[in-house]
Amino acid sequence: MKTRKRLEAALGELALLDPRMAALWERAGTPQPRALKPGFSTLLRIVVGQQLSARAAASIWARMEAAGVTGEPAAFLDHDDDTLRALGLSRAKVGYGQSLARAIAARALDLARVHRMADEEAIAAISAQRGLGLWSAECYLLFALGRPDIMPADDLAIAVAAGRLFEGGARLKPAVLRHAAVVWRPWRSAAARLLWHAYSIDAV
Repeated sequence: MKTRKRLEAALGELALLDPRMAALWERAGTPQPRALKPGFSTLLRIVVGQQLSARAAASIWARMEAAGVTGEPAAFLDHDDDTLRALGLSRAKVGYGQSLARAIAARALDLARVHRMADEEAIAAISAQRGLGLWSAECYLLFALGRPDIMPADDLAIAVAAGRLFEGGARLKPAVLRHAAVVWRPWRSAAARLLWHAYSIDAV
């Protein structure tokens, strides 16, 4: 699901499963592919972006890249708390980043092994890390690993878009969205991408 061709193929399968998604795809069009490189940097970027606007997260990330702290775990750990805070990270996110870097460096979190795991096992391994909950793990599987059947039901934009589309405007609670998304298996990633896209262009 990392290329437009694969995403369109998945959306085609999704449209066969649910006429509502077929109609949304026709109205909103195909989302742009979004592929992230698996590894520490992407997981760190997910941590940085938590509870921030896209613009704020991008600004902080740009400063971090310029400071050379985003590439490898050792680069992040080489900088002290004050330096990382000065780049825009909160105290909590400094701690989460350090914990993540140590776990990967020590292979307590073996990302090569995670890549080979089934979805639920991989989600459990990632979400067990400090600062990386279910949403973070699901986003990593969707965008970095390209898994086809992931539904980040805790995501606000997806919940709002799904509510507008299916529930008369009421934002769906995560448990309700997860239940509703069963009909989209095994193409829930395509559904998530389409709902994100529709929300971003105000097509729902």
